[in-house]
Amino acid sequence: MDSSLKSFLIDFRASANSFLSEYEPLALLLAPLLAFLLARTLQSFLAVLHQRGLKATVLGFFITLIKLVPGVKNYIDAEKQKVVDKLQSGGKSKRVDWRTELPRAGLRDGVIEKMKDEKRKDVDWQGKCSGTVYIGGSETEGHFSLINEACSMFAHTNPLHLDVFQSVVRFEAEVVAMTAALLGSKEKGSGGQICGNMTSGGTESILLAVKSSRDYMKTKKGITKPEMVIAESAHSAYDKAAQYFNIKLWRVPVNKEFQADVKAIRRHINRNTILIVGSAPGFPHGIIDPIEPMRSSSNGTSSSHNNGMEGEELGELASNFGICLHVDLCLGGFVLPFARKLGYPIPPFDFSVKGVTSVSVDVHKYGLAPKGTITEWSGGLYVSPTIAGSRPGGLIAGAWAAMMSLGEEGYLENSKKIMEVSKRMQKGIEEIPELFIIGRPDMTIVAFGSNVVDIFEVNDVMSSKGWHLNALQRPNSIHICLTLQHVPIVEEFLMDLTESVKTVKENPGPISGGLAPIYGAAGRMPDRVMVQDLLVNYMDGTC
Repeated sequence: MDSSLKSFLIDFRASANSFLSEYEPLALLLAPLLAFLLARTLQSFLAVLHQRGLKATVLGFFITLIKLVPGVKNYIDAEKQKVVDKLQSGGKSKRVDWRTELPRAGLRDGVIEKMKDEKRKDVDWQGKCSGTVYIGGSETEGHFSLINEACSMFAHTNPLHLDVFQSVVRFEAEVVAMTAALLGSKEKGSGGQICGNMTSGGTESILLAVKSSRDYMKTKKGITKPEMVIAESAHSAYDKAAQYFNIKLWRVPVNKEFQADVKAIRRHINRNTILIVGSAPGFPHGIIDPIEPMRSSSNGTSSSHNNGMEGEELGELASNFGICLHVDLCLGGFVLPFARKLGYPIPPFDFSVKGVTSVSVDVHKYGLAPKGTITEWSGGLYVSPTIAGSRPGGLIAGAWAAMMSLGEEGYLENSKKIMEVSKRMQKGIEEIPELFIIGRPDMTIVAFGSNVVDIFEVNDVMSSKGWHLNALQRPNSIHICLTLQHVPIVEEFLMDLTESVKTVKENPGPISGGLAPIYGAAGRMPDRVMVQDLLVNYMDGTC
């Protein structure tokens, strides 16, 4: 060792020992431990700050401090329990005679009559529900009857055994291929590498798309701490996917047109971003997110609309950053392609858009297939197997039967009917002075609110008239998802809505048994964790 370096180390040790000799040995022992604990605390705080954002973190810290005041936490817990009890009050009373054990002697064929008796207790759903049932007419005739027969014919099949049930395997492949063709698989921009599978529902399709994106980006860029960015209006299935697959989820506000805010999404993209999401349309307000940039035609008009906004949009954003873009077409997949052919101003939304890597579509909604069939693709990536191993072949057969029986002409006719009823619904609501439409609906979901009356009280009155609508928040509003069931009753709905608004305006205040106070309170709660706790407690109480 060089003598000068050795001399330096000796002097440094002497100086350090001289300096530390002024402190108690116990202090020297505890100082590193306290420093370590402080560093871990700071690390945890920064992790929470990164996960929830500054505003939510500060608010959560403030709420936690308030709960430390004697009696406050007990009061808050008691009030939350009141809300939970209110939410559960209707359901618990109906469970009194629910069976909890097997019958001693089997019912044999009598079980069918038992099921018919129970079915008669269902509410009147024909035309009275938002979404829910998408096939028109009675369940004992027409397309209903055809689907029921197809499902029954293949009820025993399972595509897991592809060597046995070759018919169902073919049906699935053809459903995927036919649906993909509707969504740009024949277009040059798709790359011609679209493949997919059928799943149990929209949530599973979204889970698979997110997992595919996570795995692909890990292979492509080596990302091990993945993040995805979605709009507030995106489906809650992305929250599930984030929890299941350990992905950091950023939800950003929508813009003034209630579309995904591309600029806000762009600000959240970083080296760990694997995926951004667009909806066509979004479930809350029925508005298509800006998936493709504006293009001007030779006559100076735009060939796609983005509600007057210029600049980078989701497809271009994903392409520029080399990340995945999933388009949620669970509602629009079997309407938008046909609405565009009918002349409605529908912007590009599918695999023809550069940057789109995966799409999910519900065949059981406007595809008029049986419940529980979805097709999900990973364009240009690779196919993920479904979460389930065994799957009901009857549902696949029902989806194939629906698509083959209707054909392009059938879907065009149905799309024309529901698009026309949607425009009539929008016009009728706009004619009620106390109400306003949320944004500019692109398809068959119409959301509306009010600055004059409590919209949740209006919803309660509509419920008392037999209507089943969806309550929304941010802003407080309600929506109806229009299907073929609503074609014959749109005028009845508008009449009841007009009367309900008048009733609430003349007699404001919650009606007995209504949920308006709960929805209103939940919308005003600044601490969203408290709202989450309410829902978890409600779910736990329904077991």
